[in-house]
Amino acid sequence: MNLLLDETLLERAAALLARLQARGLTLATAESCTGGLVSAALTAIPGSSATLLAGYVTYSNAAKARMLGVPEAMLEAHGAVSAEVAQAMAEGALRDSGADLAIATTGIAGPGGATATKPVGLVHFACARRGQATRRYHQVFPGDRAAVREASLATAFGLLEEAL
Repeated sequence: MNLLLDETLLERAAALLARLQARGLTLATAESCTGGLVSAALTAIPGSSATLLAGYVTYSNAAKARMLGVPEAMLEAHGAVSAEVAQAMAEGALRDSGADLAIATTGIAGPGGATATKPVGLVHFACARRGQATRRYHQVFPGDRAAVREASLATAFGLLEEAL
């Protein structure tokens, strides 16, 4: 039993890892608003080290720039919670880790941090796969901080499943 993660999400993590391993693919994560939740769900599964090469938790703009190579000008122009930054995070994780696939999350889990154009619950995702165009997605999730983060985890898994 895992006290931190929903059993259904853990089952999805196990199935995702099995699909990646069957295809000989590796994965990296680049997380902001989820704070490592995607990596935590994956590493809760025994044998995940064969597939998950790296997990970057880049909560600050400085960390996004330093660890993932997100251009500071991009952060200033679009803000950390943007499609552009999500894409740069995913592509930076792919480049730095050497993985075949990378998923990125950046958003406003709340309860604070919202603006008129970026409400609580807004999360941008990007899924990068070596040799393919990076896919971007965003959604505004309802609920409190925990609900937004859990919905973000489920969505990240969905995007990875689609990428396979």
